[in-house]
Amino acid sequence: MAAAAVLPAALAGWLLWQALGADGGDGGDGRGAAAPSVSAPASPSGEPSPEGEKSPAGPSGKPSSGTESSRKPASGPLAGKTVVVDPGHNPGNRNHTAEINRQVDVGTHRKECDTTGTSTDDGYAEAEFTLDVAHRLRDLLEERGATVKLTQDGDRPFGPCVDERARIGNEAKADAVVSVHADGSTAAGHRGFHVILPAAVHGGGADTRPIVADSRRLGERIAGKLVQRTGSAPSNYIGGGTGLDVR
Repeated sequence: MAAAAVLPAALAGWLLWQALGADGGDGGDGRGAAAPSVSAPASPSGEPSPEGEKSPAGPSGKPSSGTESSRKPASGPLAGKTVVVDPGHNPGNRNHTAEINRQVDVGTHRKECDTTGTSTDDGYAEAEFTLDVAHRLRDLLEERGATVKLTQDGDRPFGPCVDERARIGNEAKADAVVSVHADGSTAAGHRGFHVILPAAVHGGGADTRPIVADSRRLGERIAGKLVQRTGSAPSNYIGGGTGLDVR
């Protein structure tokens, strides 16, 4: 199962805790009110490689492994669970345009390694925001006993590329993979969050079929909790706003 989320930082860990099945006073199964129309199929790009597939080396020439926290997992409702947190983009991507523009194999086709991400009008980069949210999310999950790995922690010059990020989740045998993003729009009135779910893809080295159903259930639970607890509305335009990318 792999899940990617963009959430207000203080709430993200709690919502994922609920979605993974901890008892939160709602019957103990973690289900929240599903938010219809909050989810949408993802384009078949950057899909995780099949479990057990030997992972090629990443851009550094070393096997993909992610960045594991040095904090010893505590006991708690997420004890025994592994969550990979993927801070969308990388603050250094803007200085490595040639590297992030190169094509990588995502299973069914080739696409760019990564992008720089967006920024606010005053220059606050999405990549800086996502790294901050990822740190907060990691702390909340670890407090509840989860083992947390980041795909990057500002500890590499760029990336990782989309194919390497997928391998990190697969190699960790993660119970959930949370990718943090924050979209931008220049149109007035565009607001809200959205959920991206994986389409069923099978071809080349990509096979998302085993995770489609579980990812949908997880995404709907997290989205439902976000609506319940914050009153935030689903995105009023396609592909924008703060959202959940569940894979």
